[in-house]
Amino acid sequence: MDRIPILRMGNFLLVTIQVDLYDRLAQNLESDLVQMVSKTGARGVLIDISALSIVDSFMGRIIGNIGSVSKIMDAETVVVGMQPAVAITLIELGLELKGVHTALNVERGMQLLKEKILIEESEPDEE
Repeated sequence: MDRIPILRMGNFLLVTIQVDLYDRLAQNLESDLVQMVSKTGARGVLIDISALSIVDSFMGRIIGNIGSVSKIMDAETVVVGMQPAVAITLIELGLELKGVHTALNVERGMQLLKEKILIEESEPDEE
């Protein structure tokens, strides 16, 4: 598998990672997501990692990069389905995942994205 599928759902992009990520696949995912945010004007990215039992420092940085770049491109990022062992590993590695929000499952993640978008749209533009 050379690519992880990215699905468009309205203003959001949904990624469900169902396989263990090796470095090249993770890099392709980062690149593909950034291109899709740019191409579609998506306002949110939801990444489901519930099938992952291990996330190393490289994958943690990729998720952080996706969040940072998406934020610059006016899109929120939510990671859902994180296993407890994965959360512990990320903390032990000292990875903060700035710009990335988390939720327990896809349903809560979608709700969080909708809330974030509504809040941003209701705030007056700063000039």
